[in-house]
Amino acid sequence: MQVLNTRGFLIYKEFLGAEAQGALLEDIRGVVRAAPLMVPVTPRGREMSVRMTSAGRVGWVTDRRGYRYEDRHPTGVDWPAIPERVLEIWRALSGVERLPDSCLINFYGDGARMGMHQDKDEGDFSMPVVSVSLGDAALFRMGSDARGGKTESLWLSSGDVVVMGGAARLHHHGVDRIRFGSSPLLPKGGRINLTLRVVDC
Repeated sequence: MQVLNTRGFLIYKEFLGAEAQGALLEDIRGVVRAAPLMVPVTPRGREMSVRMTSAGRVGWVTDRRGYRYEDRHPTGVDWPAIPERVLEIWRALSGVERLPDSCLINFYGDGARMGMHQDKDEGDFSMPVVSVSLGDAALFRMGSDARGGKTESLWLSSGDVVVMGGAARLHHHGVDRIRFGSSPLLPKGGRINLTLRVVDC
């Protein structure tokens, strides 16, 4: 396993092997059966190109009322528990004892992307964000805490894990594009991103 430090983002290349990725994918499919993927809408009314759901005590949602955490899926069902295999990744890499409150699940299909943004809807920015990649490779862009300026990019592959903590906790980041069909993990192609966060402290 190779560990990269880019702008304070710790990137654990190939943290999960093929067998672990397959097992984790089955766990995520179970979450999606209980709390289906939905197309999120920004406060300005624009549909995002990813589909999303969550697991945990709360889930992150966006609609015309704004970005926020809610204790139920928009359909009214409770969010499923965060799978134990996901929590094991957090325990191994987060560096904190507190377990995450939420696991945001984003699915990127062909042509999906994620604009540069900060994760800043949480209560304590001293707590890290842990991001897990499954499926097709994604071009991950990293900036600073200020919008604009120079950025750096690298490809995240299936099984890679990124930890955003310390100075990098509020750095802007995004996904420019997906190399659709680059991974055999999802037979129909696509990328799954799990983002673990502590919401309240």
